[in-house]
Amino acid sequence: MTGNDTILKRLIWPIRLTWAGLWAERLSRSFWPLWTIALLTFAILAFGVQDQLPLEVLWAWMVIVVLGGIASVVYGIRTFRRPRRAEAIARLDAAMPGQPIAAWHDTQAIGATDPASAAVWQAHRERMAKRAAAARAVPPRPDLAARDPFALRYVALTALVAALMFGSVWRVATVSDLATGGAAATTGPQWEAWVQPPSYTGKPSLYLNDLTAGPVDAPQGSRIQIRLYGAPGALTVDETVSARTEAATASDPRQDFVLNRSGTLTIAGNDGREWSLRMIPDMPPRISGPADMERETSGEMRLPFQAEDDYGVTAANATIALDMPAIDRRYGLTVDPEARDPITLDLPLPIAGDRRKFSEVLTQDLAQHPFANLPVTISLVATDAAGQSGTAEPLHVTLPGKRFFDPLASALIEMRRDLLWSRANAPRVGEVLRAITYRPEGLFTNERAFLRLRVLTRELSSQATTLTPEARDGIAAQLWEIALLIEEGNPDSALERMRQAQDRLSQAMRDGADPSEIEDLMRDLREATDDYISKLAEDARQNPDSQQAQGETQELSSDQLQQMMDRIQQLMNEGRMAEAQQLMEQLRQLMDNLQVAEGGNGEGSGQSGMQGLQQTLRDQQELSDDAFRNLQDADPGQGSRDLADRQRALRDQLGELGDLPDGADQGQQSLDRARRAMEQAEQALREGDTSGALDRQAQAMEEMREGLRQFDQALAEEGNPGSDTAEDGNDGAPDKDPLGRATGEGRRIGSDDNLNQSEDELRRRAEELLGEIRRRSGEQSRPEAERDYLRRLLDFF
Repeated sequence: MTGNDTILKRLIWPIRLTWAGLWAERLSRSFWPLWTIALLTFAILAFGVQDQLPLEVLWAWMVIVVLGGIASVVYGIRTFRRPRRAEAIARLDAAMPGQPIAAWHDTQAIGATDPASAAVWQAHRERMAKRAAAARAVPPRPDLAARDPFALRYVALTALVAALMFGSVWRVATVSDLATGGAAATTGPQWEAWVQPPSYTGKPSLYLNDLTAGPVDAPQGSRIQIRLYGAPGALTVDETVSARTEAATASDPRQDFVLNRSGTLTIAGNDGREWSLRMIPDMPPRISGPADMERETSGEMRLPFQAEDDYGVTAANATIALDMPAIDRRYGLTVDPEARDPITLDLPLPIAGDRRKFSEVLTQDLAQHPFANLPVTISLVATDAAGQSGTAEPLHVTLPGKRFFDPLASALIEMRRDLLWSRANAPRVGEVLRAITYRPEGLFTNERAFLRLRVLTRELSSQATTLTPEARDGIAAQLWEIALLIEEGNPDSALERMRQAQDRLSQAMRDGADPSEIEDLMRDLREATDDYISKLAEDARQNPDSQQAQGETQELSSDQLQQMMDRIQQLMNEGRMAEAQQLMEQLRQLMDNLQVAEGGNGEGSGQSGMQGLQQTLRDQQELSDDAFRNLQDADPGQGSRDLADRQRALRDQLGELGDLPDGADQGQQSLDRARRAMEQAEQALREGDTSGALDRQAQAMEEMREGLRQFDQALAEEGNPGSDTAEDGNDGAPDKDPLGRATGEGRRIGSDDNLNQSEDELRRRAEELLGEIRRRSGEQSRPEAERDYLRRLLDFF
């Protein structure tokens, strides 16, 4: 045996496997259309498609299949090239580095007689022999992707797998009936029957040929398919499970019907059989909700619910409609409401997991919807895959909305509700808003809110009788924003936040709010009180001298404060709201006694500038009042130019203030922002945009008040507590606003002094107001709308 034969003998199996791979590769390339058609045809026959097609269509399809098969055979024979053993050796050799098999067969061309050269050549051959001994068979490379760009071979293979899993091999034999004109097949069953449950049940199909005894349980809605392969009339079907009304021939070779009730199914004839089918009912889904809903402090509603179904809930929704019989039809609700579609919300379903029985919570913010805080009915509906629906008992509840604790904010929200209820309420809402803005002292703590409400009142009054739905919705949105401004107050003031939290908690206790809402408000009060105590401690550290100058003060340790908070919480948990309210009032008084006095009687550095700033603020307030009156005039053009000149003079006056306290950079920044706002107000007045000017003027006044506060704090830190923003050199006389009313503290409009007047003084003041109203109602120069409003005011008295 030569050396070449020896090396090839070692490689016999790698060569054989590579050679077989070449056969598979070339057969696949040449005959892939043939086996694709064969597999696809088998899958179609296994699914019984031939039993559903008309005879003519079936014959045409078979002709196409046969022609396609012949064409595929011709194509394969023409393109097939028989692989040789030498090609397998060459492929195997090419797969190894250095082609060791070819190198082994090479002979030394020169130097064969040289011993050294011969030794090198022999070493080379041995190295190639070792490398060849490690050869592995090369796998075939059919490269069918380029020949089958549509991947038809994979489609056929997938169809084959599906047919083997869900079809029946016996159905393939039914095609032979075509050759005999419908004669009975010589092999295979004479009939077949299946029960296919609905896909959503997850139940497997039942092949009735394999079920010989006992009852058969199947879900409601299962599809029963029967195929009769014998001669016509040899086999008949009798069933009592479908309750079908359409006429059906018992000997029809193809019969499909649905399981709608329990009963029997019989195939009579040769090798016939009878089954007792028991229907598993598909019950409608069930859904239920709570007796009442939960409400978050923000007004967001939480509606927990439970749902269940035999095979899983596919959809659920909640429909919210007004409960008209339960609505207290008073005030703005006496008129008939405008038609509004019910609210429909999709209920949340489990994303993953079992939907046959679950609990979820619908969370939705409907605080601004017209139905908020009104009695409604909530209907919960669940639907299953069969299209059945289940409805819960309607919930009769009040749709949660945001709770407004400030009386003024609550009144604006009520007017907003009336306006959204019906546009017929627009004149009444306009009258109420004019009454609110007529005497704002003691009501508004936010200047911007007051001015915005005045402008909005004017807008509503001008189109009360022609209000469109779009304009109505815009006004309602502005009322909501103004109410929020009033309700939230000044978020930068720790004292105001604490008082606001106290008021909200007290109001909630009086209204009998939900325990969860009271708990949230109690937590807000604790946080606001902690912030206020921290501010007092910080002020004491920065200005210890002012604390000594305040004389006798009341001390309250953090432990005592915590004990009072805990006691209030305990009383509320026990339902003793009256005692909790009384203790809340004691806490309010204690916290008021802890306030740090900032005022004094001396006049030191910066007092002249402070007094000038106070006077500028009063002048700006007067200018703003005049601008609003100019907005109501029929011809505001000339007035706007005069107001713009006055606005420019005030801006110059603010820039020429005298000595101001040092060390108050934030105060200077506030004045800079006030000057810019004044400049924008002046420009708006010159352009005739009085509404825009009012907004800028409100911003300027807020910035000036903030500057006063910063300068007061700077004086206190310098040990010069002589700044008294309520004193302007009028020998102790209280400040008056442009309408002659006493100004309030901080950002309030007006004060509470009028509440302390005697009965005679109140009567005299009322007579003066009546006289002024009569005088103005008789002035023919005033707009007719204003005089009509004044006459209606007189009708009340």
